[in-house]
Amino acid sequence: MAAAKAVKLLDPTRMGAGAAELERSLRERIIGQEDAIRQIVGIYQTFLAGMSTAGRPVGSLLFLGPTGSGKTRTVEALAESLVGDARAVVKIDCAEFQHSHEIAKLIGSPPGYLGHRETHPLLSQDMLNQYHTETLKLSFVLFDEIEKANDALWNLLLGILDKATLTLGDNKRVDFSRAIIFLTSNLGAAEMNAILRPRLGFAHSVPAGQQLSDKLASVGTEAARRRFTPEFLNRIDRVVTFQPLGEPELQRILDLELRAVAERLQRATGAAIDLRLTSSARDLLLGEGTDARYGARHLKRAIERRLVHPLANLLATGQVAAGDQVMVDEDAAGLVFTKEPQESAGISIAAA
Repeated sequence: MAAAKAVKLLDPTRMGAGAAELERSLRERIIGQEDAIRQIVGIYQTFLAGMSTAGRPVGSLLFLGPTGSGKTRTVEALAESLVGDARAVVKIDCAEFQHSHEIAKLIGSPPGYLGHRETHPLLSQDMLNQYHTETLKLSFVLFDEIEKANDALWNLLLGILDKATLTLGDNKRVDFSRAIIFLTSNLGAAEMNAILRPRLGFAHSVPAGQQLSDKLASVGTEAARRRFTPEFLNRIDRVVTFQPLGEPELQRILDLELRAVAERLQRATGAAIDLRLTSSARDLLLGEGTDARYGARHLKRAIERRLVHPLANLLATGQVAAGDQVMVDEDAAGLVFTKEPQESAGISIAAA
């Protein structure tokens, strides 16, 4: 009798090195949105394996969820992770395309129309390919707040999503077969906030239960179905509902932003400054930069106003220099800055 062949069990959940590195990078930059990270990494793994559907974009994702939950930031983080520049995204603000005639800004005016030579299309092939590298020829296109666009833009998107092709005003064709298309929308955000309102607030974390996630996803999907036609939704590969941010997630986002401030200090001085914030100083920044309605949208603004601008003044007047330890606390007037000399070899952000 012939010997039985050994059967090897395969593991389809394993990721290649490129996809695993992207997942690690995204987890460092995106807080509290596991489903979005998983979907993006899955699309990228398919692209690296050469298994993307021929004649269609590499992937298309509709991001739903409350404002300030990180939808746009996720796309920027992907570009930052893969090509090293968060600005390497072709971003279309759909609020600028609420009337059909404004579509000419995207595709250019046809020959013979007034202003044909002066109208340069935003979605040209050169624009799409400008951030391609020798090792990665992949574009990221973001249609922000898609629900605000005119139907004419949705009709253009049907062709892009289905055939990866856009015909410009001069009949040139733009190829989207090496692009990931992202669409963001706040549809259903009011209903989601109504569900979350009893739970939200800086002092309380939002439960991360599957039941809550499923309920929010159902609300978002239903709102999208009411607004978009079935032929439009059927061309989108993945619909992701972003989860609200509770206190643990907001604290981690604050850590990321403070680390970015420390890196800016190091660039400005040529050496590290040990920046330390007390818990009350952190609470002031979070209380001013986050709320139930806008999530973490205003956190950067609060950090710029309360922390970065005073630090810039301290550097410009010579009150702080490389190697100092800067302590940041809160009093009735706001944040208070003190220092003591310290030898430091690296960037440090700590809670005092």
